[in-house]
Amino acid sequence: MTQIQVYLAGPDVFLPDAAAHARAKIAICARYGLVGRAPAEAAALPNEDPWRGIFLADLRMMEECDIVIANLTPFRGPSADAGTLVELGWFLGRGRKVFGYSNSAVPFPARSIEQRRALPDPLPGLMEENFGLSDNLMVPGAVEYGGGLPIVLPPDGLSRRFDALDVFESCVAQAATSLHA
Repeated sequence: MTQIQVYLAGPDVFLPDAAAHARAKIAICARYGLVGRAPAEAAALPNEDPWRGIFLADLRMMEECDIVIANLTPFRGPSADAGTLVELGWFLGRGRKVFGYSNSAVPFPARSIEQRRALPDPLPGLMEENFGLSDNLMVPGAVEYGGGLPIVLPPDGLSRRFDALDVFESCVAQAATSLHA
């Protein structure tokens, strides 16, 4: 029986010690019988502009993976990282299982309002999406439709540091149980 290959999507590659963080996530996956694959491991393809080489290496790694577990913790704004959302959509579009987690316990509407207030000239009357979800409705919709489970959030309702791994581990455990059922 082949082991399930997991693409570990997220902006974790921007952490100061991204390689150590990736190794910790890979070790957590292994405890649940999954093979974690972190984009930080992908070597940029030679003979390409650096950004293209990284994109193509990540794409190649995604092709080799069966599922995605995405870090949907807000990053540089009120929503999940844009690159992570592209990866999430890539897996969803190919009919592969999609799982996600967020270390933020603050609902998306509250984060959006706070960001809008910080703008120098906020647009008056701008409508807020207020479904009480963890992100724009398309994000939890993609995760639930693609994996059958909701986005995993802090169980105690308290936000975690961006690099905390307890919510990630809960997501891995739930994904493994779902996949092995």
